[in-house]
Amino acid sequence: MSSSGRNARRSARTAGSALGASVLALTLLTTAACGPENSSADVAVTAGAQPNLGLPANLDELKKWKFDDWEKWAKDYALPAAAKGFWTLDKLLKAKPDEPIAPPAPPTAPPAQPPAQPTQPAPPTQAPAQPTAPGAPSVPSAPGTKPPAGQPTQPGHPTTPAAPKPSSTQQPASQAPAPPAQPPAAQPTQAPAQPGQPSQPAQPAQPADNGNDPLPKTVNAQPLPHPYTKLGVHGKLFADEPGSGAAAAGGLNHFQCSATVVADPAHPGRSNLVWTAGHCVHQGRGGAFFSNLSFIPAFNSNGALSGGKQADESQYAPFGIWNATQAVTSPQWKAEGGKGGDPATHYDFAIIRVKPADGAKSLEETVGGAVPVWFNAPREQLTISEYGYPAAAPFDGMELNRCESGRPSRLSYEPSRPPMHAIGCTMTGGSSGGGWLAVKDGRPVLVSNVSVGKHTGEPKFQAGPYLDDVAAGAYDFLSRKG
Repeated sequence: MSSSGRNARRSARTAGSALGASVLALTLLTTAACGPENSSADVAVTAGAQPNLGLPANLDELKKWKFDDWEKWAKDYALPAAAKGFWTLDKLLKAKPDEPIAPPAPPTAPPAQPPAQPTQPAPPTQAPAQPTAPGAPSVPSAPGTKPPAGQPTQPGHPTTPAAPKPSSTQQPASQAPAPPAQPPAAQPTQAPAQPGQPSQPAQPAQPADNGNDPLPKTVNAQPLPHPYTKLGVHGKLFADEPGSGAAAAGGLNHFQCSATVVADPAHPGRSNLVWTAGHCVHQGRGGAFFSNLSFIPAFNSNGALSGGKQADESQYAPFGIWNATQAVTSPQWKAEGGKGGDPATHYDFAIIRVKPADGAKSLEETVGGAVPVWFNAPREQLTISEYGYPAAAPFDGMELNRCESGRPSRLSYEPSRPPMHAIGCTMTGGSSGGGWLAVKDGRPVLVSNVSVGKHTGEPKFQAGPYLDDVAAGAYDFLSRKG
């Protein structure tokens, strides 16, 4: 799915970093979230992790962080604002779509080996052969044999154990019946424990499906009719990625994503906060924040740029261009992010603060609203509408699109972390960071953003983080910093 440009960016961001090798060893916070259907456990950070990251030893500690804890950790949240007039139309049109992160290829199973043949006893020479003693070990199956028949592995999706065939009416992910637990099989191959020899402790049970549901069906993105003035909470985010080489020297490190205006609890009715993906604002492991971050709400609202037309700023930016001055993303993304479809994507979100152009009206007042964020949302209550500006073929980035995707599935790259939401959607690069809205108490609320995407083959889908207490802590921190 991911373009060659995206691959080159990932190689650059990992190859030249002095921190990369040491932080790569960091298996940060591998515990489950305290969402409505998740349990929690404490697992320590892998030994040898970079000590200056200032991260806690487990996810439960991170979820309990207070404002002062975030203040000590997020030392680089303040960003220099883009210079007035930096984002010219020429730069905007040359900005490359920031691709959603590609899911990993399914693991390749080792070739099946035939079971070992038992050795035939030699013919007796003197005394008859002794019978096999009761309880003698049987020959185990060879590793790598095919599992029982079940659901086929989907392209680009982690392999999951066989599951019952779904009924014609698919249930929500959180209501789907779990396969019946099988009693532990007797172990005839183990010799009886010797007196005084301690028995081995039982291993903790793992989820039968590793946090994965069947992939959602493809849903075609639909362009929304102009104008977008009543949808001003949705817009495009532009930024420059740090780097060097010919692309950066030629001014070709401009990238574009999608983003959503969200409410600010510390400043009700006057929010200047915008929600997007972590990979749209920060390089991840060993990297840095992007520069010249700017948000254009209701981009191309009246279609002034549609069909290759040219227009001035007042036409394609009806609410102005808003430069970011602060940003925060998850500790997991900053420590681990950068590889395709790995555990860091479970926390691939970011919040930015923009500065009013004239110092008067807030962003929320200017566009006519802001979307509250629903943390720890029960999955069975969600019906997802995704919004974004896809810019990779067959889209051109000029139109706001929507996918009415219904109930999300679960998608997991690390069973100990809260599964991501997955929805069918054909949006492509440039939709990264776009807001996923559901309805709570009759109002639209944000529940996720585009992080992962698979846009070739079938099904075409996207996935976004489950917003738990870690996301709530980052959100509260930036809200109170304003």
